[in-house]
Amino acid sequence: MPLQIWSKALAISGILTMGLALLGCVGALKELRCLLGLYFGILLLLFAMQITLGILISTQRTRLERRVKDIVMETIQRYHAHPEESAAEESWDYVQFQLRCCGWNSPRDWFSVPSLSSNDSEVHRVPCSCYNSSASNDSAIFEKLSFPQFSRLGPLARPRHSTDLCLVPANSDIYSEGCARSLQKWLHNNLISIVGICLGVGLLELSFMTLSIFLCRNLDQVYDRLARYL
Repeated sequence: MPLQIWSKALAISGILTMGLALLGCVGALKELRCLLGLYFGILLLLFAMQITLGILISTQRTRLERRVKDIVMETIQRYHAHPEESAAEESWDYVQFQLRCCGWNSPRDWFSVPSLSSNDSEVHRVPCSCYNSSASNDSAIFEKLSFPQFSRLGPLARPRHSTDLCLVPANSDIYSEGCARSLQKWLHNNLISIVGICLGVGLLELSFMTLSIFLCRNLDQVYDRLARYL
């Protein structure tokens, strides 16, 4: 999916999270059982959805990997076929650049792409996002790059949605590892962090649900006790 869609999805998630937190605060401050019950119900629904999603990912991992591979290979085969609809291609270029990889399985995935083939030369070409900038100081390659998200190359990048197709020879300094392998390494290296964040979010949700249902059921008793002390 294009990175713009992910950005909008994260923004909407943040707004919904703030709204849910406001709902719980108002319910607790105003002593409204209906709001506290609604807060508990929404948290319970979110927690159930997260558990279901985790189970689906763990049980359907092979199918999910196959689906992701199909989407990526389709994006590669359609690379720059329609320059005006380049959101998916730009997203994949960004992934290759950040993960320092080329293609899904290997750089050979690009060799059969129609838009990258040339009748004048037998040398295969790959997008500039496959170029290993740390292995060479060739400024001529840097000047061809047309992706502003390649911030490591500085201000030489051209504006976004450029119609120029930036290519480099496959026999030059390019990343030799496929992005499938790079992604597996990234997940393995960050597995503890990912699991820790998921567990932390789940425990927070459980604690908030427990607190909300406690307040919802014991508001009168709590305030009677406070009145005795005051």
